[in-house]
Amino acid sequence: MSAFLPPLLFRLRNCDLRLLLSARWILLAGLITLLLGCSEHETSRATSPTADLIIDNARIYTFAWGEPDGEGTPAALAPVSDSNWAPDATAVAITDGVILAIGSSDDIAPLKGESTEIIDAMGATLLPGFTDSHTHIEELGATLDDVDLKGVADEAEAIARVVAHVDANPVPEGQWIVARGWDDGLWADRYPTHDTLTAAFPNNPVLMDGTNGFGAWGNRLAMEAAGIVAGAPDPTGGEILRDANGEPTGAVRNRGVALFRSAVPPLSDERLQRRLVNGLQLMADAGYTGVHHAGVDSRLMAAYEALAERGELSLRVSAMISGRDKPLMQEWLTRGPQRLGDDNKLFVHSVKGYYDGSLGARGAKLLEEYSDREGHIGVSGEEYGFFTKEISAMLQAGFQINIHAIGDGGNREVLHFLRDNFALNPAMQKNRHRIEHAQVVHPDDFALYDELDVIASVQPPFVAEDKVWTEDRIGHARSAGAYAWRSFRRNNTALAFGSDLMGYDWNLFYGLHSAITRQSTDSEPPGGWFPEEKLTTEESIRGYTSGAAYAAFLEDETGTLEVGKWADMTLVDIDPFETVAREPAALLNGQVLMTLVGGKRVFDATR
Repeated sequence: MSAFLPPLLFRLRNCDLRLLLSARWILLAGLITLLLGCSEHETSRATSPTADLIIDNARIYTFAWGEPDGEGTPAALAPVSDSNWAPDATAVAITDGVILAIGSSDDIAPLKGESTEIIDAMGATLLPGFTDSHTHIEELGATLDDVDLKGVADEAEAIARVVAHVDANPVPEGQWIVARGWDDGLWADRYPTHDTLTAAFPNNPVLMDGTNGFGAWGNRLAMEAAGIVAGAPDPTGGEILRDANGEPTGAVRNRGVALFRSAVPPLSDERLQRRLVNGLQLMADAGYTGVHHAGVDSRLMAAYEALAERGELSLRVSAMISGRDKPLMQEWLTRGPQRLGDDNKLFVHSVKGYYDGSLGARGAKLLEEYSDREGHIGVSGEEYGFFTKEISAMLQAGFQINIHAIGDGGNREVLHFLRDNFALNPAMQKNRHRIEHAQVVHPDDFALYDELDVIASVQPPFVAEDKVWTEDRIGHARSAGAYAWRSFRRNNTALAFGSDLMGYDWNLFYGLHSAITRQSTDSEPPGGWFPEEKLTTEESIRGYTSGAAYAAFLEDETGTLEVGKWADMTLVDIDPFETVAREPAALLNGQVLMTLVGGKRVFDATR
């Protein structure tokens, strides 16, 4: 375990990090400097260090050139001419988990030794490793245990999936059955009742958890275990749905979901750790080299620390301390921001705050009432579990604060919360605080993101799936400020991309397609939904690479492919630049071939 400086101080020393990676690298760095000469992609044929691994015959985009401007115009040194992009390298050499050299095949050939492993990429495209900046890994790992409801059309199909699962995997009487993934936004006006579920499962408590965690329903046994009975009050920030007689129907919204979740018996430590391991492997299979886990409570943090200590984390994990776990926040106030594990795999330097609910379930805090629910503006703040005092203390102690805010009212109030804290200590503004989702923003507030140096941590799949009901919730005019990524870019706001899994698909090609086209998988609507907010292919890839690295204070170690950086890479079977130029919908057919973390293959479809 090594000390991890508070983000502000950590950032100041980043220029030295590459030289601190290992004693061996200090020697190699001097040799590489001599070999590379004046060009970063030239390698001398003189005596040179030996690579552990060489990836050759690849279409490599290093992204080592400058950032595009706010309109998406590439930097002067970007490898593009007349809108035609070309790879800027074909081979890379790796030693001790970092990039030793990168350039042409001839450049890299002298670094081959007797023990060097050679991977022939056969013309596949190699990109900086992708990072999902907003995930819930234990929920992904749970898919191997629980029932998957993603994509179900109605209550009948959802229950049929649970029945099929139990038929294939008998469950003892009395044991909980958990299913996840029905669309709690799309179903907002037709939440099921417990009756059919109770009839199908009279002897087991059953929880049917929604896509985004803002809606759920359960059978009679689950309701009783959760205290959702006649006369029970609505929880703070939540709602128990009731019939005409005032009796609970079995469905809940927003913080009401926590009633069901808290009733489910906790997993053993071993099983919880296995869920994290399994979830991370699924992300590796999908091409990700890192994740930012949003909302890690005490048990999850203990599981991550145990895995890091044993060297069992396959990907790099930035674990956001749950802002609803007061004891955990107090513990980390004493410990301070840190990186854990000898292999730079676990980072704890941020706190996840929960300010408002979801737009689909009408929990997002709006400045004006919902277009489809008169007099209602959502839930937010202390009533929703945002602990102002404790989170302010974490901010002032040097932690990055990442706050869930979806509605335009929620975004504005969170921006003002940050502004008030910066007034107490201006230095804290440099700690790259984030608003998670930043889903609906008032036109007047984009400039405030820039003024306060706040990162917008957004999820491209949202626009593909939420567009079918967004205008119902907030109308056409306000929708222009929803998922408004170009507006953020024009206002100098850094973007970090994620999926918010399990709510949305984490397939990286799906995410890229959504950001570039603003269409769903059926290419609707023509031209894209609010097409003026589209991003370029370069910007979209950067959202998952250099943008995600910046959001985690790791831009000097990952996010681009450069000498001395971690060998975190994603090999795919299509060139995204060429594919988008030819037929954007073809992005959806892309496949991940290989995922490398620190030069080690954590996924390899070729084996």
